[in-house]
Amino acid sequence: MQTFDQLTQHLYDHFGFTEFREGQKEIIEDLLAGSDVLGILPTGTGKSLCYQLPAVLQSGVTIVVSPLISLMIDQVKQLKARGFRSVTALNSFMDRNERIKTMKQFQQYSLIYLSPEMLQNDWVKQQLLKVKVELLVVDEAHCISQWGHEFRTDYLKIDQVIQDLGEPTVLALSATATPEVQEDIRVKLNLSGMRKHVYPMDKKNISFAVEECLDPDTKIEKIVQFLSKNIAPTMIYFSSRQWAEKVAFQLRERLNQRVAFYHGGMEQTDRMLVQQQFMNNQLDIICCTSAFGMGVDKPDIRIVIHFHLPPQIESFIQEVGRAGRDGEPCVSLVLFTHKDHYLPQMLIQNELPQQEDVKRVLSRLQMYWSKDNMLPEDGELLLEIELSESQWNFIRHQLEQHGVIDGRSILTAPYQKRIHQELLQFLKERWTYKQNKLTEILQWVHHFDCRRKGLYKSFQDEVREPYVPCCDVCGFLISDLQFNDEIEDCKGESWQDRLKLVFGQGEVYETEKSS
Repeated sequence: MQTFDQLTQHLYDHFGFTEFREGQKEIIEDLLAGSDVLGILPTGTGKSLCYQLPAVLQSGVTIVVSPLISLMIDQVKQLKARGFRSVTALNSFMDRNERIKTMKQFQQYSLIYLSPEMLQNDWVKQQLLKVKVELLVVDEAHCISQWGHEFRTDYLKIDQVIQDLGEPTVLALSATATPEVQEDIRVKLNLSGMRKHVYPMDKKNISFAVEECLDPDTKIEKIVQFLSKNIAPTMIYFSSRQWAEKVAFQLRERLNQRVAFYHGGMEQTDRMLVQQQFMNNQLDIICCTSAFGMGVDKPDIRIVIHFHLPPQIESFIQEVGRAGRDGEPCVSLVLFTHKDHYLPQMLIQNELPQQEDVKRVLSRLQMYWSKDNMLPEDGELLLEIELSESQWNFIRHQLEQHGVIDGRSILTAPYQKRIHQELLQFLKERWTYKQNKLTEILQWVHHFDCRRKGLYKSFQDEVREPYVPCCDVCGFLISDLQFNDEIEDCKGESWQDRLKLVFGQGEVYETEKSS
């Protein structure tokens, strides 16, 4: 067992830090002692060190299950810059030969990053069985609850991988998990004995403000007024790709700042370029959907504006948590109209099937079963059953759990009344859960008490005293705020300079799943 002095020395030797941040030492000590751990620490407080240092100190392999390719590649880039070479990220953007070569060399790595989907690849699992997996990390573990049932059901299969790999020590990390979600993580990983290290999620350097607007155009006017006198790295979140583009074009015309949009409908190279430019301070304002942010470790973001409301409090806390990672003052501004609940409602409807969809799918599966017991390829199937990928993922996972299908094979007749009823009951529970989450954030927007206390009340009993103005309810006036970072004027640059900006520095990143 490492002593505190020994751990601190290793921390300095390998990462250059002289002391641990809150929670890091306690989590690392438990992991090195062989205990499974659930760690809840705020965004930007160094969660990754909790597994990176054990990966350096232990003899076996550490597997990190991460939701975004950009997050993996950024971690690998940072580690290699520190001289840590035995690290890799296996992802779908590698060509086939590169992936095969990497998998054959798993034993040469101390730290391997994978998506939950890649972890389910049979060949990947076979190669992992040939090495000693010492630690398995589920990064952004709240995704198990947030995405596992509809968007990315492979999160709900990690428990079986843990068993297949011989039950290595497990670390689940998140910045936003209510007590309910914490328990769901432990249940879904089948690790009821996990030791919990839960630390306050509220960040003391964020000021909160909420303003009601008459319509979307009024929101744009408020943003223009606010950003015309506040010049600092800024993220503006949208739930619509079209609105992200529209507002970006208007801000580009009306502000003397460098503005771009980012969403999952863009070409891969364009998304990578925009992200890298923002990281390199070549852009000032990003108009983005939720596809942007989780993999961005930019310390000096000062302003996060929500043009649209996310469908739940957890998403909002994740997004505002990207501001002020360096501990300096920052601000969250939410703009809303009385109709803003319609868009997140539509997002929920696109994620979950309706009852009649379940009946239609089961009828179609019965037809396949009576024919040749095989499902069509996914693309063809989605066209036939007329569902979104998330809606089909929800139904498919439930049918897999009931032993109806396995891969593309239909194992039993899917029209059984009991299966139908159980699927409909779970569907009803998920609808209720998501509606309650949406209601929670709508209530927060209309909250007339301290924003900070209302935001974090589901996560912790008390909030800490901020060292910046608290919120609009507590006397903070967004109109009084003034950030004045120096920016470069791109409008007078030559075409050669602008070409350098487009094809500039560094590596680029991409998301596994996009919004």
